[in-house]
Amino acid sequence: MSQYVVQRLTERFPDQILETHAFRGDDTVVLKRDKLLEVLRFLKEDAGLNFDLPVDLTVVDWWRKKEPRFEVVYHLYSLGKGHRIRLKVPVDEDDAVVPSSRAVWAGFDWYEREAWDLYGIRFEGHPNHTRILLWEGFEGHPLRKDYPITKRQPLTALLDGKQE
Repeated sequence: MSQYVVQRLTERFPDQILETHAFRGDDTVVLKRDKLLEVLRFLKEDAGLNFDLPVDLTVVDWWRKKEPRFEVVYHLYSLGKGHRIRLKVPVDEDDAVVPSSRAVWAGFDWYEREAWDLYGIRFEGHPNHTRILLWEGFEGHPLRKDYPITKRQPLTALLDGKQE
């Protein structure tokens, strides 16, 4: 059933699709970030697709393995139609910004904040671009593969109860 989704996306957004592939029943569409919100809206609002459940938003760091370095990954599901799709949006390390999907699915709010906090991906238009898992004084983004495992963070009054 998901091949139908890939076909619809390919027909509707031919200039935005970089590649498609399927593995063990999971269909993936890799697309440019230019019209990401338009693609997400289409998936949600088109009666034949009806993607009404935003399942997950995460990031893959391909450091030293692939360029561009990052992929922002969206997993979507249609409860009524029973199909699912994975969307990947490649972004460069030097320009790690994608449009915020909150306008389409408010439920992606925390996922976007988590992606910012742990990977440093910015979501343009997000109203609360602050850390969600780490404290504001935390330096860096710890799920990046080049984050030093021995890095020590500065202590904060909030964490140790006193000033340094």
